[in-house]
Amino acid sequence: MSVEIRPMLLKDLDGVVALQVACFPPPFPSDLLWQKEHLMAHLAKFPAGQFVVIDDDQVVASASNTRITPEQFDQHLPWAETVGGPCLDSFEVRGAVMYGLDISVHPNWRRRGIARALYQSRFDLVGTDGIEVYATACRLPGFAKWGAVEDLEAYLHLVKGGTIEDATLTPLLRMGLSLVTGLRDYMDDAESHNCAALLEWKP
Repeated sequence: MSVEIRPMLLKDLDGVVALQVACFPPPFPSDLLWQKEHLMAHLAKFPAGQFVVIDDDQVVASASNTRITPEQFDQHLPWAETVGGPCLDSFEVRGAVMYGLDISVHPNWRRRGIARALYQSRFDLVGTDGIEVYATACRLPGFAKWGAVEDLEAYLHLVKGGTIEDATLTPLLRMGLSLVTGLRDYMDDAESHNCAALLEWKP
């Protein structure tokens, strides 16, 4: 992989905003995409947890993260309440849970190992500065086509067992994340029936 992975800087923000549009086209809700003011808040609160991938001075991938407490993680309210909205108002400077918010790889740079490398950058932060675990709640883009919202547990069971594949959940399980549970009414995402899969990784 001949690209550079490094911490996100202020000079990268326009490129990260453009990347969001390329990675999450409709029907993904446009109001859920990061804007520049959101990214500035991320950098102000948790600069070590924001990453970009650069190829020939172009931002081709990014990863955003926050920190929350174990109590916040265990309670696990909908996305906006868990992380405090796009400006991360629920950020806890000593939070023991590093919580993954978003990973974006430009369509033209996929299948090059970039997402895996970004996840490794996240995992590398676990065990530093009081961070004990990496966790995230991933969308389920295949769920709405597969079944109804009441079938969430069955869908997760089949994906975990390898019987069916989900474009987001399957790769994360292959990267070593563990499925904790399913979440209903987590965020506005029609493809996922507004559901998500709660995942964690521990060294």
